[in-house]
Amino acid sequence: MDRGDALQRAKTAYASGAHQAGQALARLGVIGAAPPDRDRRLRHWAYSLTRVHDSLAIAELDVPWWTYRSIDVVDAWLSARRRPIRVFEYGSGASTLWLARRADEIHSVEHHRGFGERIAPILAAQGNIDFRIVEAVNSATPAVPSAKEGHGGLDFAAYVAAIDAADGTFDLVIIDGRAREACLRAALPRLAHDGLIVFDNSR
Repeated sequence: MDRGDALQRAKTAYASGAHQAGQALARLGVIGAAPPDRDRRLRHWAYSLTRVHDSLAIAELDVPWWTYRSIDVVDAWLSARRRPIRVFEYGSGASTLWLARRADEIHSVEHHRGFGERIAPILAAQGNIDFRIVEAVNSATPAVPSAKEGHGGLDFAAYVAAIDAADGTFDLVIIDGRAREACLRAALPRLAHDGLIVFDNSR
């Protein structure tokens, strides 16, 4: 088993354990069956841990999987922004649904086909999300690699270039997928002069 497989198994085991713990806490009445208000940070955070690595469950909390400070900043920025608001997002999930409730036009690209096909019907139901799955391709010499564990030998060039399929500039760009440094380089020329980029981390 390579390191990537080991990390994925550990993540799956952690998520499963967290979900089971959440169900047990709900049965005991420690946490409620319904999510607490986001302003009740400690309770909300504890509740979110029982849904870790489950984007659709996190989406029920009406939050992206970001820090609370980031959520507050972006939420306030979107509220003050002149409409219509256009968003491009690398890496789909709970954030896509959260953004769809606060912006007018979302373009989102996902690299993982299995996950993308699972969430596609839910995203399509929103009516303002243009969702695409663009997988990496195997390559001995990838033009656009990813530093993420388990993603060696994959070329994310088409994924990064997905932003070119949409016209115009974007008010907000979310970079939370793969090959993030390359995504940043591709996104900068497409950002409105007073736009905002949310950069999750460097991998």
